[in-house]
Amino acid sequence: MNISGNTIFIPGATSGIGLALALALKAKGNTVIVGGRRTELLERIAAEHPGIDTVRIDTADPASITAAAWQVLAAHPDLNVLVTMAGIMIAEDWRKPDSFLATAESTVTTNVLGPIRLIAAFVEHLQTRPDATIMTVSSGLAFTPLRITPTYNMSKAAIHMLSESLRLQLADTAVKVVELVPPAVRTALMPGHEENEHAMPLDEFVTEVIGLIETRPDAREIQVEHVKFLRYGEARGDYDQVVETLNAPQP
Repeated sequence: MNISGNTIFIPGATSGIGLALALALKAKGNTVIVGGRRTELLERIAAEHPGIDTVRIDTADPASITAAAWQVLAAHPDLNVLVTMAGIMIAEDWRKPDSFLATAESTVTTNVLGPIRLIAAFVEHLQTRPDATIMTVSSGLAFTPLRITPTYNMSKAAIHMLSESLRLQLADTAVKVVELVPPAVRTALMPGHEENEHAMPLDEFVTEVIGLIETRPDAREIQVEHVKFLRYGEARGDYDQVVETLNAPQP
């Protein structure tokens, strides 16, 4: 993916990593369209950041994805980058089925079906562009599980394998598949994340991501240094220790 000159749609970018990445990519000379469910946040982003376009989209709703895709492509027929950013992360206790099943189903709908439906809505168009990118968003937890979020871990592992598989299927097209693999980042994804001293500050994360895109435009995975502890535990042979460290009680 080139660092500039793109037209980029980022659903799930009204806050956190999505919004910070949208602003950083705009600053690098890209046209950016931000998508989200809450119209008041979209209106605020449009007012505070002139030049960023916005569209309402609920990635858990197939009809909303279809409508948003039509709106985005009608206004931006040169769209060449899709970033499937939207996602949720909720703690579960699988020892109590009545307490986790609805959360698990919602997580799969948003984190797995959402990206699948988004890609389905845009992949035909992207194949018409001379240089296009689908950027998926997995997690370090796709490779090392956090005890309290089983379905989130699974959903991000699914995104990793989807990314690997799509890259093979789209190899004879102009569409690249790039997987962004965040570590824990100080956002509001889960309660306490913004104050978690073990999580990476948001501005540092986005700065490193932009630097990696700029210096490694052909990268298959965007991995900041902070995520490699989780990403490569099995390859290094210290997977059990990484799992133990990740899940150790916090003081």
